[in-house]
Amino acid sequence: MKKLFALSVSLSFLALILTGCNTVNGFGKDVKKVGESLEGASTKK
Repeated sequence: MKKLFALSVSLSFLALILTGCNTVNGFGKDVKKVGESLEGASTKK
């Protein structure tokens, strides 16, 4: 029973890490778009 629990925790941790990479990557792209929008708005004056 302890081995099964340890395995499930390990797999959950691995899944969390893999999805976290995609989330951080997507967040970085969103921040980049916001920065480009702000830069474009400041040069339109």
